Amino acid sequence: MEQNISVIEGQIEAVLFSVGEAVDRERLAQALELDVDTVVRIVHNMMDKYDSADRGVRIIELEDSFQMCTKADYYDTLIKVVNIPKKHVLTDVLLETLSIVAYKQPITRQEIEAIRGVSCVHAVNKLVEYNLIHEVGRLDAVGKPILFGTTDDFLRSFGVQSTDELPLITPDKIEDFKQQAMEEAQLTFAPVKD
Repeated sequence: MEQNISVIEGQIEAVLFSVGEAVDRERLAQALELDVDTVVRIVHNMMDKYDSADRGVRIIELEDSFQMCTKADYYDTLIKVVNIPKKHVLTDVLLETLSIVAYKQPITRQEIEAIRGVSCVHAVNKLVEYNLIHEVGRLDAVGKPILFGTTDDFLRSFGVQSTDELPLITPDKIEDFKQQAMEEAQLTFAPVKD
């Protein structure tokens, strides 16, 4: 049985390494001809092994899938060899729009604009370009507006396995946000004295 587990672990490593993207746990189970629970248990065991050792890679879990990626500890060494990945700057507007999508998904651009109170065409387009949000369908309404949701890149970027792990926004936090917004509005619209 121990040899069998080693072979299965090797098969999982080969798939995750070769694909380079998140692989759905059911698809992985089909490829290995095993049940999903067994594959998840083996991958979780592998994740523990990678995390406890001085390895350059690790396996992460995103929603119902797994992906092999580089450990953040070795990023400085990695960028000396490969092209420096383009870092995307998330402005306050982009972060605000992204948080609305993350908490309200699936959501249309019009619904985002209703929440923000301003046009968000540019912000939505940038977030799609950065692959943090994507089209998840169309609303069954006049004009069939696009519904947006977050991507696996969003989960990776924010270090969560699923959107269920996002912090809860409690009523007292909402009141704090409202108070901060009112204070900022007062600063922004305060009359200029001569």
